[in-house]
Amino acid sequence: QVQLVESGGGLVQAGGSLRLACTASVSISAFNPLGWYRQAPGKQRELVVEIPSDGDTNYADSVKGRFTFSRDNAKNTMYLQMNSLKPEDTAVYYCNGHYRGALSYWGKGTLVTVSS
Repeated sequence: QVQLVESGGGLVQAGGSLRLACTASVSISAFNPLGWYRQAPGKQRELVVEIPSDGDTNYADSVKGRFTFSRDNAKNTMYLQMNSLKPEDTAVYYCNGHYRGALSYWGKGTLVTVSS
């Protein structure tokens, strides 16, 4: 069964850092594209970063220079390093992957709360 599981969320003060992880139950290399999304209270889910296999990593303007995507294929895990966090980054963060380029899978999300 294909699953994505996020971890690493929590409460942090503005200016702080967190690293989110998303571990797949199958080879993470089988997902294309990969991505992180977030949904703030009362708002629609939005793209944070998308990683196609054959193109440049695409970051939302609001996180450019502060968030960094990485992956460890050996651990079937992708990461989102979040620095210089702002209260407006408060949201539930979801990882997403299109398995074999087709079916879209979502994790259940991890809550990030940034206090001012």
